[in-house]
Amino acid sequence: MISITDSKKKKKMRLWAVIFWLLIWEVASVVIGQEILLVSPVDVLIRLGELIITAEFWQSVGFSIAKIVSGFLLALILGTAAAALASRYKRFAELLEPFMQTIKAIPVASFVILVLIWISSANLSIVISFLMVFPIIYTNMYEGISNMDRQLLEMADVFGMKGRERFKYIYISQVLPFFRSACSVTLGMCWKAGVAAEVIGLPDRTIGENLYEAKIFLDTASLFAWTVVIICISVLFEKIFMGLVNKGASRIEKSL
Repeated sequence: MISITDSKKKKKMRLWAVIFWLLIWEVASVVIGQEILLVSPVDVLIRLGELIITAEFWQSVGFSIAKIVSGFLLALILGTAAAALASRYKRFAELLEPFMQTIKAIPVASFVILVLIWISSANLSIVISFLMVFPIIYTNMYEGISNMDRQLLEMADVFGMKGRERFKYIYISQVLPFFRSACSVTLGMCWKAGVAAEVIGLPDRTIGENLYEAKIFLDTASLFAWTVVIICISVLFEKIFMGLVNKGASRIEKSL
């Protein structure tokens, strides 16, 4: 059993690791001596502070969050629904298989260029986030449903359990680990793909557009600052979402 003291030690170790790499970054920036190539962490922090107090910053962050999260949630819902149908109807699973393999094989950049032919850049990050997340959600959930304990299902038939009772007492507990795993993998991926789509498509007032402009004008401090923003949002979103999933799972487990 891991004690609270052990947990605190691990957190301290992580903090020291972060401090170590920040010092390496600072020393490297001093040795190179070219802000265009590498700015110091202090300069990045100052630039980040300048960005945060502007209305444009929050508009860009809000727009990107709304679009990327929408794509993720849409993929989560439709991926789970498709997995449920595929586990029940084998023909449907066979029909989806070529589509899933194609999505997995195509690079993000190719998807972005293709999708831009059909839709405006304003909704590009929704579609790209969806396409990157959907196959993983589908595959994990399909595997979870397909590998359920058959003995439990047979017992449910013997005791005459109805659909709602089956879902609550059998399906949720069996599929939940696969759902958690799928969410954990795709939460970070949707942000990488979504921001990459914004950098290529350049929709107005987005994080991706600001990244591209910082690169064009050789504003390395802004480039690093926006990168820090992406990392923070991605980590925060993952913590919040997984916290909600775990909280909901614990409530369900207590009610069983």
